[in-house]
Amino acid sequence: MSDSGQVSEGLGTILDAHIHTVRGAADSSLQPDDLLEEARRIGLTGINISEHDRVWERYDWAAFEETASPIYLSRGMEVSTDLGHVIMFGVDQYMAGMRSAERLREIADELGAFITVAHPFRHFFDPVTFLRQGKEPFDMTPEEAAEKMRVFHVVHGIEVGNGGNTRRENEFAFKVAEILDKPVTGGSDAHSTSGIGVYTTVFPETLTDRPRMLELLHTGKTVCYEGLNTGGFRPFVPEEA
Repeated sequence: MSDSGQVSEGLGTILDAHIHTVRGAADSSLQPDDLLEEARRIGLTGINISEHDRVWERYDWAAFEETASPIYLSRGMEVSTDLGHVIMFGVDQYMAGMRSAERLREIADELGAFITVAHPFRHFFDPVTFLRQGKEPFDMTPEEAAEKMRVFHVVHGIEVGNGGNTRRENEFAFKVAEILDKPVTGGSDAHSTSGIGVYTTVFPETLTDRPRMLELLHTGKTVCYEGLNTGGFRPFVPEEA
């Protein structure tokens, strides 16, 4: 991006809501310093760190915040539940019972946190994936998925843009979110500098604190954008929409 400042002009905070680093993901090669360098290069103004089933130690987090400014940092987590992976915003520690999506929702509501289902349709359109599990291939319409898949009735929001998904998978999630009128998020699911910012969650104002971020998420004020890292920054919508 030749001029990252022009990207965010007229927008609030452009936040990559799904990122993994070496501090909390065994399969990630992304160093925190490299994350910040790439974020500044492409014009990313917010990051939700979403390590697998853990958050950073407080000392490490405080030090990272000092070096990150003015990029807004959010403490998050990608929780492995019985209904799939769920991204949590506004959490300071892993708690007993979070493996149950129902209990995770209870905990989130107790904390005032926000949870969004991550990459809900990853591999769903690959029949081999279901055959390996001894299941019939996925053949639901977005309307049927919205009604029958329990996870969508447990979470607050839906990740409609994920960098590890195919476009078809993301578009299907987008349609489900529309049907259910759920808040949306977008994130790269990056495990290296490659792909950071491919999908982002755009807030209508500059974020400065957690309570306001959570309020905007809960009230559906966010928009999923794509292409920050490639110069084609625009709202993400299905091609036929």
